[in-house]
Amino acid sequence: MGKTDGGCNKRVGLTGHAMKNQTQMPRRLGIIAGGGLLPAKVATAARAAGRGVFIVGLEGFADPVVLTPWPHEILRLGAAARIIAALREHQCQDLVMIGPVRRPSLLDLRPDAEGAKLLARIGRAAFAGDDGLLAAVIRVLTEEGFRIIGAQEIMREAVAPGGLLTRATPDAQAMADVHRGVQVVRLLGSADVGQGCVVQQGLVLAVEAIEGTDAMLARAGALRRDGIGGILVKLVKPGQDKRADLPTIGPDTVRNAAAAGLRGLAFEAQATILAEREACLAAADAAGLFLLGLDPETLS
Repeated sequence: MGKTDGGCNKRVGLTGHAMKNQTQMPRRLGIIAGGGLLPAKVATAARAAGRGVFIVGLEGFADPVVLTPWPHEILRLGAAARIIAALREHQCQDLVMIGPVRRPSLLDLRPDAEGAKLLARIGRAAFAGDDGLLAAVIRVLTEEGFRIIGAQEIMREAVAPGGLLTRATPDAQAMADVHRGVQVVRLLGSADVGQGCVVQQGLVLAVEAIEGTDAMLARAGALRRDGIGGILVKLVKPGQDKRADLPTIGPDTVRNAAAAGLRGLAFEAQATILAEREACLAAADAAGLFLLGLDPETLS
C-alpha cells in the first residue's frame, strides 16, 4: 500500500512539474498579416521574447517577400475555414491583426462555407464602419478560442510616446491647427469614419475615410493654401478597441506629409504605432517637420 501511494505521489509530482513548465512557456502567436513591414516586425519581437510564430498573409495585401523568413501561408481573405485551420494546426493561442487591408466588397470576398457562417455571425457589422467590423471580427475569433491582443503588446518600443520628438517645434498657429484637428477627428471617429485629418490655418483641407492616410495627404497637398503649412492629426476613434487598427505613422507618412507642404504631425501618445521610429525622426528632422505625441488624458 505504501509502495502504491509512493508511486502515485511520484506521478503527481511529475505531472505538477510538467504543468508548471507548460504554464511558463510563452504562448504561441499567430499573426494575420496585411501589407507593409509591421507583420514582420511583430514576428521579430515575438521571436525575441521566446514565442513561436506563424503568419497568415492575406492574399493581395501581404507582401510574400516580407513573410519569407517566417513560417507562413498566404490565404485569401474569404477562406475563413483554411485561415482558422492553419492557425490551429500551428497551435496558435494568441492572435495579432496587423498591416493595412483594403476592405473588399462581398463580391470580391467570395467566402467559403465557413466564411459565410462567420459573416452571418458578424451580422450587420459587416456593413458598418471599420471599427464596428473589426470589433465583430475580434468577437468571432475570440469565440473560436483565440485570444486577440494588440501589436503594441508585442513590440512595446514601437508605441509612440508623448511630447515633442523632433528638433522642429510647433508655434501658436500650429497648435491652434492641432486643436482644430482634434475636434474634427473626434467627430469623424465617433461616426466610425476615419482617424485623421489635415488642417491648415484653421481650414480643414482633407479628412481620412476609406482611402487611407497617404491618399488623404495627396489630396491635401493639392488643396493647400498659400502661407504657412498645415498639420496632420491622427487619433484613435472614441471607444475603439485598441487590439486592432491603431493609427500608424511610418517614414513614408512623414515624407508624404512633407511633400504635401505640411509642417507637422500630431498623434495620440500611447495609442499610435510609430513604425521605424528612428527613420521617422530622421525624415522629420530632414524635412523640418515636428512630431508631437498628444497626451490621451488631455485629449479626453
